[in-house]
Amino acid sequence: MPLVCVCSPKGGVGKTTLAANLAWSLARSGSKVLAIDFDVQNALRLHFGVPLHDGRGYVARSEEQADWSQSILTTGGNIFVLPYGDVTEPQRERFEENLMKDPHFLRRGLDTVLNYPGLVIVADFPPGPGPALKAMAALADMHLVVMLADTASVSLLPQIEENRMIGKPLNNKQGHYFVLNQCDNRRNINRDVTAFIQQRLGDNLLGVVHRDESVGEANASQQSVYDFSPASAAAFDIELIAKRVSSILNITVGNGEVQAAIRTHHY
Repeated sequence: MPLVCVCSPKGGVGKTTLAANLAWSLARSGSKVLAIDFDVQNALRLHFGVPLHDGRGYVARSEEQADWSQSILTTGGNIFVLPYGDVTEPQRERFEENLMKDPHFLRRGLDTVLNYPGLVIVADFPPGPGPALKAMAALADMHLVVMLADTASVSLLPQIEENRMIGKPLNNKQGHYFVLNQCDNRRNINRDVTAFIQQRLGDNLLGVVHRDESVGEANASQQSVYDFSPASAAAFDIELIAKRVSSILNITVGNGEVQAAIRTHHY
């Protein structure tokens, strides 16, 4: 059960879009993939065709529903989605309080999926530090930190390198890696920052995703970039990142067959 966390020290970097397309890419290889949303914006589901008006999710009932897998939605393919869901402010606060106070809260809720044979989990987190990101540190196999090729991202590198995101290393298993998103080689600042980060991070820079209009257009149509524009630069870049993730985590390419029934709901 490889578990990949996608996070960022700042918002507006295309983190959720990258998480969704990474999940799509891993699923295309034949693996069963579960995409989990830990962001109150509840936007990850939209990348998998879940209607905007569908407010189902696991957070609102996370205390009374010990097994969060009961809130999983299926897209009909190799992708499963566990949405954050529509919540009230007290529900959000209570969820985050449980994450902070109960060290077993997260593991209990995800126990079924954590023990599902051959399942790959991609979890999307809100930008910056937070209780969910901290609680997941003990369970995750890898963290992908998404940044832009701009000066703001460069200024935030020390926050990651000095373990200030959660007060300790993000990951003690396979470690954390960086992805530069929306790179535009036509802009001098993008080229300079990319070169600087490549030199500074070396092999810890897992990949660079070039700026591609087809990504935004795919989002608008609630499709993966692979379905919308399979020959696009971004599709190639993300597929390369997915292959590197698979190599690091030793993810065996599956055949898409379900090993046992997963509790899901259709939408």
